[in-house]
Amino acid sequence: MAKIWDKGFDANKRVEDFTVGNDRELDLRLAKHDINGSKAHIKMLVKIGLLNDDEEKLLQTELQNILQEVEKGEFKLDLDVEDIHSQIEAMLTERLGEVGKKIHSGRSRNDQVLVDIKLYLKEEILIIKEEVLQLFELLQSLSEKHKGALMPGYTHAQIAMPSSFGLWFGAFAEVLVDDMYTLVTAWRVADQNPLGSAAGYGSSFPLDREMTTKELGFSTMSYNVIAAQMGRGKTERILAQSMANIASTLNKLAVDNCTYMSGNFDFISYPKELTTGSSIMPHKKNPDVWELIRSHSNRLQSLPNEISLMTTNMAHGYHRDYQLLKDVLFPAIEILHSILEMSHFMLQHISVKNDILNDDKYQYLFTVEKVNYLVLQGIPFREAYQQVGKEVQEGNFRSENQVNHTHAGSIGNLCTEQIKEKMTKAANLIQ
Repeated sequence: MAKIWDKGFDANKRVEDFTVGNDRELDLRLAKHDINGSKAHIKMLVKIGLLNDDEEKLLQTELQNILQEVEKGEFKLDLDVEDIHSQIEAMLTERLGEVGKKIHSGRSRNDQVLVDIKLYLKEEILIIKEEVLQLFELLQSLSEKHKGALMPGYTHAQIAMPSSFGLWFGAFAEVLVDDMYTLVTAWRVADQNPLGSAAGYGSSFPLDREMTTKELGFSTMSYNVIAAQMGRGKTERILAQSMANIASTLNKLAVDNCTYMSGNFDFISYPKELTTGSSIMPHKKNPDVWELIRSHSNRLQSLPNEISLMTTNMAHGYHRDYQLLKDVLFPAIEILHSILEMSHFMLQHISVKNDILNDDKYQYLFTVEKVNYLVLQGIPFREAYQQVGKEVQEGNFRSENQVNHTHAGSIGNLCTEQIKEKMTKAANLIQ
């Protein structure tokens, strides 16, 4: 099958294999978006007089047929086709003849792949949003359910002050709000139509870019045609940073779970079927799921740097380097889906220990409570601090092991509804 850029000679086979790379496999994810981009473009070509109504009907009908093949899993790229754009144009030409060759007027593979990727990223961002919301809701539910269960808090990995499972679960819920804010930014960058920028310098055809923007569901367009092309790489990097932020949250959640499941802590547990055993130690219940979430999330946190390095030292305009972005970003998106889903699945089955602080080793958790109590009795803070410190040094410290935290965001006032309102406002910006 002839390439859409064919000039009458064949590329060296080794060069072709190297430059095409994994594009054929990765482009299958873009198939429906390329078809929808073509449908909008064809409709616009009719409006400006480059296609007639009969030609549009033929093309739209056949594109819909191809879209159905995609949805049924029957669509594939032929072995001699290098990308999704070539495949669809070739199929239209094979099935409709000369009219199939007309769909490329007024566009380039550069703005085709840009619009495909932006539509794909928008779809994936919506899925990530829902996965984050599901995890958020579960964490808030667990926070309320276990708000009365106290646990030790740590600074410098040393026993510090009283905490609670309500506070712990609720903390991860609220941090996900921050992650949602950055996902909103990625959405807004992706939600700009690049179609019509062609190879990066526009077209002498009177393209109606406002029409294709509306047809494709973008809220606005990348107006300057060079700027539209300069978005390649930056859009991916901004989404990668948002993904890395979510991964950072999941990483801390995984680390805490691995730590708290260990015998030296024994704060939480999971059903045995959600853990793994040892080949020689019959007592082991290993947190393999959380360990893999920890490692996957660390890999995702390296993604923005990888994309940044891949897209540096290039002047404005298209470069083939951009093709490799799909190699790193597309699989990373699948990994993020997986670890969000598995985090949610595991937490649905978590059990927490309610009597942790009965152990004498946690008595010093309450030194600050004792200091604050003395201050409330009228003793200056520094004197109260020294008094309690002396009791600790002399081994005479005793406490009621009770907390009385009432301010916003503390053990006794989790502000669950206020945090939920923050998340709702943030998530509603992505739609």
